[in-house]
Amino acid sequence: MSFRLPKFTLALLAGMAVTAASAQAEKPLRIVVPFAAGGSQDVIARYLGSKLTVKLGVPVIVDNKAGAGGIVAADYVSKSTDGATVLLATGGAITVAPHIQSKLPYDPRRDLLPLTLVADTPMTLAVRSDSPYRSMAELLKDAKSKPGQLSYASTGNGSVSHLTGALLDQAAGVDILHVPYRGAAPALTDLLGGQVTMIITSAASIDPMVESGKARVLGTFSKNRLDGLGNPPTMNSATGLQDMDVPVWIGVMVPAKVPLERADRIATALMEACQLPETRDQFARIGAVTTCGGKAEFEKVVAQDDARWGRVVKLGGIKVD
Repeated sequence: MSFRLPKFTLALLAGMAVTAASAQAEKPLRIVVPFAAGGSQDVIARYLGSKLTVKLGVPVIVDNKAGAGGIVAADYVSKSTDGATVLLATGGAITVAPHIQSKLPYDPRRDLLPLTLVADTPMTLAVRSDSPYRSMAELLKDAKSKPGQLSYASTGNGSVSHLTGALLDQAAGVDILHVPYRGAAPALTDLLGGQVTMIITSAASIDPMVESGKARVLGTFSKNRLDGLGNPPTMNSATGLQDMDVPVWIGVMVPAKVPLERADRIATALMEACQLPETRDQFARIGAVTTCGGKAEFEKVVAQDDARWGRVVKLGGIKVD
C-alpha cells in the first residue's frame, strides 16, 4: 500500500524549502582576513566588501583573524559550514605553510577552493636613501665579496618576505644575512636606523618611505615595472637573473564544501568588482596591482607558487621554530 502526503502538506514543505534557501542566500557574507586591520589586505577586503554588498544584495562583514602567518584564518574558513564565509587568501597559509610547518590543521588543496584572484602586492628590495648602493649590480657585487656581512630585514621567519630573500640568495649565489622581524614596521625602523643593509617587503609597505625620501627601491620582484616607487627596474632586469618575478597574490577562497551555485555567484560578483576601473585606481594607491583571474588561473598561480617555495625551502634548509 502506497502512502501519499496531502496536497496542502506538500505545498507547506515546498514553501519551507524555499524559505530556507532564501534565508541562506540572505546571510551576511563574511570575508575573513588573515591579518590585523589597517594593512593592505584589510583595505582590499573592505573595498571588495563594499562592492559585494551591492552586487550580492547582502551585508558583508570583514572579520580580521590574524595569527600564525594566516594559518588561524585559513583553518577557521576551511571548517566553516554556513556557506557564507570566505577567505581573503595569501600565499603564507596556502603555499608556504605546507613546506615549513610539520602539521597543519587543514589541507589547503583539499579543504579550500580557489575562487577568484584579485590582486598582487609585489615584493621589493629597498635600501636607505643614504645607502651607497644605487643598483642591484653594486649590491650583489659587494654581497659576493663579503658573504654574510650584508643583511636583509624580513617581515618574519618563514614569511614570503623571508623566502623571497632566500630565493635571491640562491639564484645569485650570495649569502646575505637574514634578520627577521615581527612585521614591516619594526623592520623599516631598523632599516632607517642602519641596523640592516636592506629590506625585502611589499610595495605597499615601502611606498611611504620612498615618498618621504627615506628609502630607495633597487628592484621589484614583479613581471613588469610598477608605477611609482621611483620607477625601479624589475629584479629580472636589474640582476640579469631568470624567474625573479614572484607574484605575491591575493585571492578569495571558499570552503570546498560550499554549494557550487553559491560559489559561482560570489565569484561572478568578485570578478565584476575587480574589473571596475576604480578598483585598479584604489588598489594602486596602496601598492597593489589588480589581477582579476578566474578559478583556473588562480589554481595555476597556486600550483606554481607551491612548487617555487617548496624548492626554496628545501634548498635553503629553512625551518620555523
